[in-house]
Amino acid sequence: MIPVILSGGSGSRLWPLSRKQYPKQFLNLLGEHTLLQQTVMRLPEKQFGKPFLVCNQLHRFIVREQMQHIKRSTHSVLLEPFGRNTAPAVALSAMLILEEQDDDLMLVLPADHVIRDVPAFHAALERGRVAAEQGKLVLFGIVPTAPETGYGYVKSHNVNGMEAVPVERFVEKPDRATAINFLASGDYFWNSGIFMFKASRYLQELKKFQPYIYDNCQLSLERKFRDLDFWRIDPDSFAFCPDDSIDYAIMEKTDDAVVVPLQAGWSDVGSWSALWEEQDKDENFNLVKGEAELIDTGHSYVHTTHRLVSLIGMQDTVVIETKDAVLVANINKVQDVKQLVKQLEKEDRPEVQHHREKFRPWGSVDSIDKGQRFGVRHMVIQPGQSISLHRHLHRSEHWVVVSGCAQATIGEETVLMGENQSTYIPAGIFHRLSNPGQVPLEIIEIQTGSYLQDNDIERIADMYGRVNERDSVPVQGWPMAQGVRIIPH
Repeated sequence: MIPVILSGGSGSRLWPLSRKQYPKQFLNLLGEHTLLQQTVMRLPEKQFGKPFLVCNQLHRFIVREQMQHIKRSTHSVLLEPFGRNTAPAVALSAMLILEEQDDDLMLVLPADHVIRDVPAFHAALERGRVAAEQGKLVLFGIVPTAPETGYGYVKSHNVNGMEAVPVERFVEKPDRATAINFLASGDYFWNSGIFMFKASRYLQELKKFQPYIYDNCQLSLERKFRDLDFWRIDPDSFAFCPDDSIDYAIMEKTDDAVVVPLQAGWSDVGSWSALWEEQDKDENFNLVKGEAELIDTGHSYVHTTHRLVSLIGMQDTVVIETKDAVLVANINKVQDVKQLVKQLEKEDRPEVQHHREKFRPWGSVDSIDKGQRFGVRHMVIQPGQSISLHRHLHRSEHWVVVSGCAQATIGEETVLMGENQSTYIPAGIFHRLSNPGQVPLEIIEIQTGSYLQDNDIERIADMYGRVNERDSVPVQGWPMAQGVRIIPH
């Protein structure tokens, strides 16, 4: 059985802690490990084999770092140039699995769910295995505990204990009155988004019901290529692939869909209220993460990351603080955060895409301050890592070592720098910064010049494979020098 972990997401439901370029599966919201790490850790390699991950190409180095942190290797990591929902993602995985090995069972599951009772989860998987090996397409249905309106529902006309039973129909998110009736009937489950089937059976049904998805995925994979530890597919072919979920594309159409009941403390932590419900609270039903002072406040969730937050006389309140954004909402209205993010996206706000601190394959960079002709950044370069050999046409840089050891290449010269030492890089000079030490290297970078955007960069060498003609983009507003390619970070 190969776990196929779908690590997608738009980063909207848990904004501002979650962003498009850093969605919730990469956050340690419940304990010391992230949701992605917890998902992998509840599937021991000796029992389930190495996981197969599907993620956006922007997240590839985050995924690799998080797997290294828990000392888990992967079967493969497939990069999507853009999201096309779950049906194509699973199709690509099934095709690659069949290409590389036998027709194994696929356990398809999202990277961002919480499952409290792991033994009960494993027991349900074993029940599902029996049906999947017989050619069924198995969905794991959560035994509902409340009339939730934020989940899709699955009805079975023959509920019998905890064994697999045929699916009668799928129901989109109902209103509260309908959800109450569903709960009372005992015939409905929440749709967990966790599936199990043979790779070949999934592709047979996909080809039958959605041949256009099948053909586009097959063409995209035929033109795949290796990029370090990752598989990339052909973006031009994949661009024509329809956007569709497993539910719509196959499960609602096939005659072989079955549901296996699952009672294992499951949650998709799809809102701040769901995250509040998942954790222990104080005597006033408050949950505080970080630094906060609460007076005459109850039934509230406060999560701070960089400063003290104080609440007085508040009830049913969610406050989420980050370096560059603060969310304040009624705990019963947090489902509207997604609508807020859409509004911010229309306004082209950068806070939708990424945090002020951005993660790179070599470490991270935090934009501390920025003016019309200057910028100040705090850079952390991990041991043994290096930024690309590159130059900027319109800005100069000053590097000051805060801690650690730096190896700076500036033109033809290479120098070592220790704490409190600095150097200057004129515009137009190729340069590189590396960490040859055993501890993280911290640098304060001061930028000055007429144009300070990230796309003012020409890379000529990069240990992470980012020197790639397909990534080149023109910069509006100023001419490009002869022979210079402008490549985004």
